[in-house]
Amino acid sequence: MTGEFEIIEHLAAERTLSAEELSVLLKTENADALEKLRSLAAETAQRIYGNEVYIRGLIEFTNYCKNDCYYCGIRRSNGEAQRYRLTEEQILECCKEGYGLGFRTFVLQGGEDPYFTDARICGLVAAIKAKYPDCALTLSIGEKPRESYQAYFDAGADRYLLRHETADELHYGRLHPPEMSFSNRMRCLRDLKDIGYQTGCGFMVGSPYQTTETLHADLMFIKELKPEMVGIGPFIPQKDTPFGEKAAGTLEMTLRLLSIIRLMHPHVLLPATTALGTIHPKGRERGILAGANVVMPNLSPVNVREKYKLYDNKICTGDEAAECRFCMQRRMESIGYQVVTARGDYKG
Repeated sequence: MTGEFEIIEHLAAERTLSAEELSVLLKTENADALEKLRSLAAETAQRIYGNEVYIRGLIEFTNYCKNDCYYCGIRRSNGEAQRYRLTEEQILECCKEGYGLGFRTFVLQGGEDPYFTDARICGLVAAIKAKYPDCALTLSIGEKPRESYQAYFDAGADRYLLRHETADELHYGRLHPPEMSFSNRMRCLRDLKDIGYQTGCGFMVGSPYQTTETLHADLMFIKELKPEMVGIGPFIPQKDTPFGEKAAGTLEMTLRLLSIIRLMHPHVLLPATTALGTIHPKGRERGILAGANVVMPNLSPVNVREKYKLYDNKICTGDEAAECRFCMQRRMESIGYQVVTARGDYKG
């Protein structure tokens, strides 16, 4: 038995890895070991969630952002970005269309836009929950004071996604401007958990200056936080950012880390992201087969999708919501999985 197999069995049994063991799994070219890692992760997901893939309706409602993260295409310094905001009526129309297509989770995602005050966000959350009380509502709108998170929760928000991006403070400083702090990002995630949200964190795979050591720190942070959701996807550069010339993350590395995360956190809700589908035509299918169990088709109006450009060459910007919904269903059926329209709650 080779070292890789021993490490994989240890990971599956103990749900942890040393930095050295992680390095072996990320660098190995042993095809049999990689298939063992993938198949164990897929079996683990199926044991808990069956062959069901949860579908979330993504609504990208503003691409204004006060932050200047070096990797992000909607950073405030990007003068090439075509800015937009959806009105409450437009957002509710997206929900109406999504509800008719079977979506029972809506994800409101946007930049940190000062126009959307706490009062506006709370009003929006309350309006969506009043119309669709059987739906879960996820927010992904960045760093906020604890009292803001509490207000959104009290208004009816169920889940909150906030990628930590890196659990290494020095690495965080190389990805973000000085006015943003690692300690505040960590504070936000702990506040979200403490308030009672189903909380999601995550990171980009292959981000500039990332190392095996920073990835190991990410995995250990996730193990400590115990989030209900973990979102990882490959780093893809956006040409109008300081990282526009950096190399993209890879499909292979992302798939390995999806499998590792599934084995470390068997019950976690784990998306196969749009970014994964952007770097490979079958990226989302490969993600599900590596242990992921969530997909997030876009419900945003077609005329704004191209403008929500976190990275270049994003897929599905021209498809109507119904096309996205049924395309995703066919894609999942092609690999033996079934898209389900339930709320898709965490089974921890």
